[in-house]
Amino acid sequence: MDKIIIKQMQFYGYHGLFPEENKLGQRFNVDLELHVPLDKAGNSDDMNESIHYGQAYETVKKVVEGQSYNLIEAVAEEISKELFASFSLLNACLVKVVKPDPPIPGHYQSVAVEIYRERIK
Repeated sequence: MDKIIIKQMQFYGYHGLFPEENKLGQRFNVDLELHVPLDKAGNSDDMNESIHYGQAYETVKKVVEGQSYNLIEAVAEEISKELFASFSLLNACLVKVVKPDPPIPGHYQSVAVEIYRERIK
């Protein structure tokens, strides 16, 4: 399957289990793989045969910068639902949500979840 890849979109959101995360917020990075047939768009050079990258970005932004969730798993799931609702050409998506510098003990760069969802037919 063909795919559109959008990497390291950056947002500021209020997701997490700790009260300070919901009050102060933090950065989140999101990577997408949008599985969509691109042959028609490639042959016609018509945007209507593809998924507009800017609209995909805005869809993700609405979720990450919107309602607060306890888990980044829930953020990723909501992103996938919104993508399917927004883009009829989308067959499947891979969504990775990265939380840099999470407020938990230990030394690491980030924590992340990655989900793969297919359109229910």
